[in-house]
Amino acid sequence: MTLFTFASEGFGLNLDLFETNIINLAVVIFGLYKFLPGFLGKILEKRRTSILTDLKDAEERLSQAKNSLSKAKDELASAKQKAEKIRNDCKARAEAIRLESEKRTVEEMARIKQGAASDLTAEAARVTSQLRKEAAELAIEKALAILPKKLDSSTQDNFLKQSIKNIGDS
Repeated sequence: MTLFTFASEGFGLNLDLFETNIINLAVVIFGLYKFLPGFLGKILEKRRTSILTDLKDAEERLSQAKNSLSKAKDELASAKQKAEKIRNDCKARAEAIRLESEKRTVEEMARIKQGAASDLTAEAARVTSQLRKEAAELAIEKALAILPKKLDSSTQDNFLKQSIKNIGDS
């Protein structure tokens, strides 16, 4: 049954072609030798082509990803610069607004102080005028109260004539 035999007498070779199936083995080996390379070759070639195509696609996607990453980094740097510029502009604007507000506050305080001083001056002038008027009225009342006692009728006549004469000269 087998090609090689190991018997008690030693090593031997069985040359019976039908018993050892050498013909069947030769046909199978020849068939494999003749048809297997073409069949497996085509399968392996298709697989190789598919793998190469997949590798090329992967390399292209990697290249595109690198380009996209580079663009994204550039855009990020640009966005950071813009954000820094906006931040600086906002700080400058806030400082300008603060200074303007302080200036307006100082001006408003000066205006209020000037208004208060003007009001105080006007009130002082009004009070002074009122005091003068009251003093004049009081002096006239006293004079009118004292005058009739000190003036006799001839002095009153002279005073009236003099007053009439002053009115006529005017």
